[in-house]
Amino acid sequence: MEQGAAERLKPVLPRGGEWLSALWGKVQKIALSAAAGRLYVAGGAIWMPSLDFEAEKAAFRNYYNDSAQRLQQAKEAFLTLLNSLLAQGDFAVAAATGRVKEREESITKFTRKYQSGLEKNETPYEIKDHITDLIGLRLVCLYEDEIDRVGDLLRQHFSVIEVTDKTAEIEGTENAFGYKGLHLDLKLDEGRAGLPEYHLFAPYRFELQIRTIIQDSWSTLDHKIKYKKSIPASLKRRINTLAALFELADREFRQVRDETELEIEKAKAEPEPEPEAEETAVGAEPAEQTGQTVDRVRGEYAPLDAFRLLRIARHFFPDADFEPKKVDGFTAAVIECEPKISRGKFNYYLRTSIGLARRYKAHFLASGRGEKFNPFTEMRHALYAANPDTFTGMLTNVARESFDAWRAEDTNEQA
Repeated sequence: MEQGAAERLKPVLPRGGEWLSALWGKVQKIALSAAAGRLYVAGGAIWMPSLDFEAEKAAFRNYYNDSAQRLQQAKEAFLTLLNSLLAQGDFAVAAATGRVKEREESITKFTRKYQSGLEKNETPYEIKDHITDLIGLRLVCLYEDEIDRVGDLLRQHFSVIEVTDKTAEIEGTENAFGYKGLHLDLKLDEGRAGLPEYHLFAPYRFELQIRTIIQDSWSTLDHKIKYKKSIPASLKRRINTLAALFELADREFRQVRDETELEIEKAKAEPEPEPEAEETAVGAEPAEQTGQTVDRVRGEYAPLDAFRLLRIARHFFPDADFEPKKVDGFTAAVIECEPKISRGKFNYYLRTSIGLARRYKAHFLASGRGEKFNPFTEMRHALYAANPDTFTGMLTNVARESFDAWRAEDTNEQA
């Protein structure tokens, strides 16, 4: 096969009687390339692979310029599809983004990674065939164990071209630390590629990088470290230490999540406090702490925490959707007012005063003074009604004065 420039199909008539033979050879070469799928149109010309880097750069630039708009459209379509698939499951995803690699950046990548090897082996090439991440998507998960779950989901909905598991590569060694994550080279499967809305994007592949927030942060910082290989051992150890700390942070965040769920389940499994035990416990001081969580219903002290408060709140408000951050903040406010409050004592306060708070809620909404009176507001009023001196800070001055005035009227009416 003739080598040199990526050949543009145009009349070439050599001098002499050999022009017909040369032309026939050229036609044969073009036909073979077309049959192998190696012939393409870019910039209004027909191109085929070669070993002429300058010509291949020109061909790639023409291809990129012709395809730029369609590449952007494909990127948006793939990103929308990815988000739609993730929305159907319970995935802890922080962000999903996409980009089309810049034209000159793509050429630089080819030069760095592929050019010398291809030319050494005298393998004709097209630059576009080696830039597999021309369209790139990135999915950032909250936790490390979400990565495989997302990967399994996407394998069901896309054709998988190649998988690079960087996490397995790192964890398969004893002394290597660095970027972890899962890279999938994907394209639309046959079923989806045949749909009208995806038909134009069927020829395009894309690379999806799936990583955690911690891994994404390490990758960003790691790219800023300009010297990592031929450096003093002491500096290399410091870089490895940093990478190990990032890896540890990923693991700890996952374990905190898992242990939080365990604490919630433990709180659910605790027995309901007995009314008599609660009433006798209201004025009692907590037993000396022993490092173990104990319960007043067994004659011991169970300090109030967010998990126990959530369990009690769900008992009084079974249909409410409690946001973890709001539960945490509300629990902190309660403990700030009464630092040694127990689970049983909090439950007792609500049980004795929630009815009063709900009657006031009905009055408040009926009077047109507001449109909302959520469960946290009910509990604030119940705590204040049960122990005004301790929980005066749970209500604003205006809310407290309004509640006190209504209680006075309500008492007079009942009398």
